[in-house]
Amino acid sequence: MGRRLRFALLAFAAVLAAASLRPSAVGGQPPETTSVDEAARRMLAQGLREERAHDLLRGLLEAAPTRLTGSEGAEAAVEHMGKLMVDLGFTNVHREAVLVERWERGVETAVVEASGQRPVIELAVCALGGSVGTPEAGVAAGVVEVRSFKELEALGPAARGKVVFFNQPMDRAILEPFRAYGANAEQRVRGAVEAARSGAAAVLVRSLTFRRDRHPHTGLMRYEDGVPRIPAAAIATRDADGLSALLRASPDLVVRLTLGCRDRGPVSSANLVGDLRGAERPEEIVLIGGHLDAWDLGTGAHDDGAGCVHALEALRLIKAAGLVPKRTIRAVLFMDEEFGGTGGRFYAGAPERRGERHLAAFESDRGGFLPLAVGLGGGPGVPERFKAAGGLLRSLGIVQGLVPGGGGVDIAPLAERGVLLGGLIPDAARYFDAHHSALDVLDAVHPRELELGAVALAVMAYLIAQDGI
Repeated sequence: MGRRLRFALLAFAAVLAAASLRPSAVGGQPPETTSVDEAARRMLAQGLREERAHDLLRGLLEAAPTRLTGSEGAEAAVEHMGKLMVDLGFTNVHREAVLVERWERGVETAVVEASGQRPVIELAVCALGGSVGTPEAGVAAGVVEVRSFKELEALGPAARGKVVFFNQPMDRAILEPFRAYGANAEQRVRGAVEAARSGAAAVLVRSLTFRRDRHPHTGLMRYEDGVPRIPAAAIATRDADGLSALLRASPDLVVRLTLGCRDRGPVSSANLVGDLRGAERPEEIVLIGGHLDAWDLGTGAHDDGAGCVHALEALRLIKAAGLVPKRTIRAVLFMDEEFGGTGGRFYAGAPERRGERHLAAFESDRGGFLPLAVGLGGGPGVPERFKAAGGLLRSLGIVQGLVPGGGGVDIAPLAERGVLLGGLIPDAARYFDAHHSALDVLDAVHPRELELGAVALAVMAYLIAQDGI
């Protein structure tokens, strides 16, 4: 071999060695020329090929099928997701302590008691979250049906000693399902207080769903100091219609309600945090969050297992696509959204926030359905400098792009620190079919729709991590 040929071969080998050490666009830090548009398309392709979000959700639901705040299931979820964050290569994975209320569900039955030739009829009910239980023999009383607090007040003494039955259906004419839900939610939340003021013995509240079925939907209710605490339960919509028809035929019928629920007092729990550390400004943070706790009738697949895996999958996609953000992108899995939002408040006020600056926070708590938009800014309009991102999202199949709005219970406390709030906005047409009921299970979540939600959040978080606000 001639001297010149040997020199050429050595030089070529050196070039190959240098190329092998250079960060690639797939496995390491991307070239400086990687645009956000290119990064977004890389994450979209990665996500749709793999659909890992659904696998992550299945793993959570198998490890912790019930995750009522403060329960053993909630602790199992923290353990499982913490290990998963480590396995996915996140940094700074840790718990942050949260003090939460522990409430337990027990036996729950309601029957229309026999009178004369009338048979006993069982009603599909469930205790509302936070309700006191009944005596072991239950509460047996006549029933008064109302559709509003105003109607209840007009009854006067006629409600004393009775079961107050709030039977106001969600308004199907309202296009936005969350608006229809919000219009009726106060009957679930405050119904027991208002009924107790009238001397009622217990409360039944029509489930908050558009569907007619025999699946009751639970949810938080509240008591008020100085007002007697009476048992409160939701009744399935089909049974609510049936009870209403029975009352028209027999106004003096009696319902016996039995609830074995009880409050176990405060217990220690935790939020869970994991990061993709920023390469240039790691103390500046873009947060993506969901809540780990869930109601116990189903497995909490949409509410909010989907939001939790949206957060983890968004960070995984950024990492798997070989992208290294300039600022830290953080996944936070909050505890206790359903029982009062203590996780969000504890996170915002935790000692760990010293030295950190949150630029933006996104929450996913509307299920794993097809994403229509990302809400941003919380006000009447999208901040001007982000409007171009709407076109990017639309090019990825997020048809409405970027819209005003966003936020949520868990990230709301960060607004006081001047943090830009946002949130995923999926198609909500079917959300309240499953919400807080036994129908909220893995089979109700479509893998591709769930994955697209994670892609949308990954794109917005990466954009802000690169460009700041």
